[in-house]
Amino acid sequence: MTMVELLIGMILSLVVGAAIVTTFVNNRQSFKQDENILRLQDDARHALREIAFDLSMAGHYADLLVPGSVVQDISLSIGTDCGPAGIAEWMYQTTLPGTGESLSVVALDNAGAATATANFSCISPGEIQAGTDVVSIKRVAGARSAAPSAGSVYLRTNGTVGLLFREPMAGAPAVVVPAPSADWEYRPSIYYVRNFATTPADGIPTLCRKVLRGFGPSMTTECLATGIENLQVEYGIDTTDDGNPDVFLTNPTIVQMQDVVSARVFLLARTTEIDVGYENDKTYQLSNAPAYTPNDEFHRHIFATTVTIQNIRSMNIMGF
Repeated sequence: MTMVELLIGMILSLVVGAAIVTTFVNNRQSFKQDENILRLQDDARHALREIAFDLSMAGHYADLLVPGSVVQDISLSIGTDCGPAGIAEWMYQTTLPGTGESLSVVALDNAGAATATANFSCISPGEIQAGTDVVSIKRVAGARSAAPSAGSVYLRTNGTVGLLFREPMAGAPAVVVPAPSADWEYRPSIYYVRNFATTPADGIPTLCRKVLRGFGPSMTTECLATGIENLQVEYGIDTTDDGNPDVFLTNPTIVQMQDVVSARVFLLARTTEIDVGYENDKTYQLSNAPAYTPNDEFHRHIFATTVTIQNIRSMNIMGF
């Protein structure tokens, strides 16, 4: 082999090697980005299922049809509160004190930190993603509790009378529920977008909820999906008492919310890692939120669903 042939062979080897390395790097980057997008889709769909299910169950108080029939027992602890100032034990109130209006669904539209904290005191001003919706849902579990756990809150009802209490009750109950009755775990939740995932200032928006958990119990934070930048909800209001939505509102009053029978839920999700070869200059529009053009390197997708709030719808049809 001559020197010229050796040099040509080396050059060809370098060209082929460079092509192989380039292909490997591109495939690796493509695989990584596909993995990020799939993770985005899985997380967002899981979060959408959770909030959709909770909304569909809003106002479910087992066999008790009228929320105003629920009586709060003295065994409930004020330390678990998470409502606006002036309403003691708000998390245990199924109706608004003084008016009797149902609190099964309470909505904040495009809330800022001050508004969110003023309405839900267990949400810190430093964690809320400003300009996103916050929604509170009150209900009980979908199945009876065979053996109530100490420190948890339950609704005991026979379909006519309801007692919300903490297990075990200390002393005589606030109201006696005649047999036959059953206990149902009480599960209120507040959905909101937090401006971080694991540690403050990590820059990863996350869909979270405040839930009643643990011995006591207390309002704790449970996060569902990272990369959720915006939550928007439109509420279908039944103005003709036929069980069907006649108008969808983004910021209904507490009076209008008495006739909510459905909801449209929108999530804007993005990947948690950037794609260096991608520029996102798309414009995203969710409900009545301002149009958003990110101009960054994150992939995004809008997820949406519509749910029927069956319990409130049924009460509307029956004339409650």
